[in-house]
Parts: sequence; structure tokens; C-alpha cells
Amino acid sequence: MKNETNILQDTHGRKHSYLRISLIERCNLRCTYCMPEEGVTLSPKSHLMTYEEIYDIAKTFVKHGVTKIRLTGGEPLVRKDFPVILEKLASLPVELSITSNAVIIDKFTEVLKANGVKSLNISLDSLNPDKFHKITRRNEFNKVYNNILLLVKEGFKVKINAVLMKDFNENEIIDFINFTKDLPVSIRFIEFMPFDGNRWDMSKMVSYAEIMDIVNTHFPTNQVIRLKDAPNDTSKNYKIKGFKGSFAVISSVTNPFCDSCNRLRLTANGQLKNCLFSSSESDLLTTLRAGKNIEPTIHKAVQGKFKIRGGMNTLEEFKKPKLHNNNRSMITIGG
Repeated sequence: MKNETNILQDTHGRKHSYLRISLIERCNLRCTYCMPEEGVTLSPKSHLMTYEEIYDIAKTFVKHGVTKIRLTGGEPLVRKDFPVILEKLASLPVELSITSNAVIIDKFTEVLKANGVKSLNISLDSLNPDKFHKITRRNEFNKVYNNILLLVKEGFKVKINAVLMKDFNENEIIDFINFTKDLPVSIRFIEFMPFDGNRWDMSKMVSYAEIMDIVNTHFPTNQVIRLKDAPNDTSKNYKIKGFKGSFAVISSVTNPFCDSCNRLRLTANGQLKNCLFSSSESDLLTTLRAGKNIEPTIHKAVQGKFKIRGGMNTLEEFKKPKLHNNNRSMITIGG
């Protein structure tokens, strides 16, 4: 194929070296911003990638320049063959990481260590048990909180993802930052994003500017240190002087990082999404099962990537439900 070695470079010059693979659409929590209240129609098991298919697809991406793979869900740890998948992918020359809600992660610390996983993203949207129950529809706060402490003790690099929503948890921003005083964790505040079924509207979103206003009102300006962001970083990183940990803001809505995006997403049923906000998908699994080369499909998908947020170029476009209701629910995309 012409320009085969560049199949992961799009028309805007972005090279994609980071693949996020969703292993399963199921989850042991029911977070309101991720899963519609009525639930979702799950793909039949036969439509999901097997561990061999996950490995074969991942191997193709690594061949063309992917150096980092993150396993997501749903909750990736509820997949019964998770250890097998992890071991297979660990044989590839990539950095492996996981996104989890940490409910059952204490059962997997040795498996993660054995396969070279050093970095974990943990979803936690409130430090208040009652609020945690309200947003997750499950009573698992103590287990998640204690498992975060366990992961730190075991030497993992822990990032805690908190989706902020007005009149719900924006009053916990300072509590979350104070959580980093004695713990070497990174708290990442995420702007509430629109997906099918999560009843998004702009009024619920806490913006990057609003977050920093709250931070700068509480902490003296000379105590808020702007850190250097890593290449292709999605977050704007800070720390409070003297604190062991740090905090960051992921401003996908008000201040996107699309210019440096190097990410692609593979859903649990084998669909390639070139952008989190994209309503279009490319079927790699059917192509693979037909014994055909998946590289042309990957190349076409990457070439079709919009410059900004799946084609939603302005905040005004975000306000139009028809532009994001054709997308999946977050749980079926992969966190």
C-alpha cells in the first residue's frame, strides 16, 4: 500500500502513537455521565474481540508506530480473561497502562506488576461517600478509596480522574487538591463532555477558567506552580508548593488539545474511532475475521480525522444535541 509506513499520520500532520483499547462494555458501577439511566444495549459476546483478536490488532498498530496502549472499559478488570490479555500485550514493545474504577483492583496488583504496568488512571468523582453513591449508583466508596491508598503504597503512579459538574462536586475542587498534600497522586479535573444519553448541557459544565478561579481564590498565586506538560498531554498541569502530588485540568470542551492529539480508540466490538467525539467508526473486527488486511481500513479512518473535536469546532456547536447524540454512550466507547 502506498505510504504504508505513514498509515497513522492524518491529513493535519498528527502522528498517532497512543491506542486506547476498550476490553468490555460492562461495568460494576453506573456513573451518570458515562451510562444512561436506562442502561445500554450491550454487544453480544460473539461481537466482542477475543484476546487473540485484541493482540493481532494491537500488533498491527505497534508495527506502524504505536508506543503506548491503555486498556479501558466499561471496567476492564471485570473481563475474565483480563490477565491473559495483559500478558499478551506485555509481549509487545509498548508502555501499558490501565483506566479503572478501582473497585476490584486490589485483586490484580501482582498481575499488573508482573506485566510492567506502572501507571493507573482511577475514576473518582467525589470524596464524599453519599455523593459517590449518587453519581455511581453503587455503594463502593470505601473500597475505591482504600484501593487508591493501596496502589500508592504498592508503588504505582496514580492519576485520579474527576468529572466536574455544577451543583454537584465543583465545591470539592479544593478538597481534591488537598488530597495531594501528603499523597504523590495527580488529581485531574475533567470538563463534563457530551455523549449519548448523559443529558449534557453547557450549564452543567465547570470550565477550565472556572476551576482555576476557584484554585487561585483559595491558594496564594505564588503557591500555585504551573508544571511543564508532557508532549501530547491532554492536561494542563499544576501543583501547590510543598504538596507531594499535583493537579491538572483536562479541558476538552473549552480549551481542546486537538493540535497535538496522538490518540486513537478501539471499542470492545472492534470499531476504530479516530476521535472521542467522532460519530463515525471503522470496523476492524469484521475485516480481521474475514481474513483481510486491516491496514487500509486503519489508514482511511486516520485520514478522515477532523482537525478539532470530531468536527465540532466551536462551543456553539456543542450546544446542538444532534451533533453529539449520534455518538455512543461513554461506556461503550471506552474511558
